[in-house]
Amino acid sequence: MAGLMSGATLRKCISLLVYRGKLFSPEHSTSCSYHKKVVDHYENPRNVGSLDKNAQNVGTGLVGAPACGDVMKLQIQVDDNGKIVDAKFKTFGCGSAIASSSLATELVKGKSVDEALTIKNTDIAKELCLPPVKLHCSMLAEDAIKAALSDYRLKQDKKE
Repeated sequence: MAGLMSGATLRKCISLLVYRGKLFSPEHSTSCSYHKKVVDHYENPRNVGSLDKNAQNVGTGLVGAPACGDVMKLQIQVDDNGKIVDAKFKTFGCGSAIASSSLATELVKGKSVDEALTIKNTDIAKELCLPPVKLHCSMLAEDAIKAALSDYRLKQDKKE
C-alpha cells in the first residue's frame, strides 16, 4: 500500500521511531504519547492475517479514511451456530489504527453476529484510552466490523 503515498509522506512515516511508548519524529521536536494499551496492541498485534474471502462463512470488511490515509481490512469467520470463531485484520495506518483493529478482532471473537453489531467505537476508544484526535481510528474499526458482518450476511442470504 506504500504506492498510495507520496514520497515525502512515505519518508516521514518511515522516519518515525517508537521508543518507550512515544513516537518521535526527527523532523519535529515534539513527541506524541500513546497510552500503554495502544503501544501493547501496536507492538503485539492480535489476529493479524487473512481468512479465505471466498468462504461462505467469512465476512470481509474493507474501509478507509481518506483524510488520514488509514485503510483497514477486518474479516470474521462464523460457525454454523452464528458465533464468530475467528477474526483477522490487516491495517495500513498509524499506531492507533492498528491498535483499534487488533482490539476489534478480540472484541468480536466469541460473540454472535447480533452481539458483534452492538460493539461501538466508544467501546474501542475507551478501552484504548484514545485521545480525541485519534477517535477516527476507533470509528474506522467499528465501520470495519459492520462491513464484515454485512458481507457475511449477504453471503448467507445468497445461500438461501
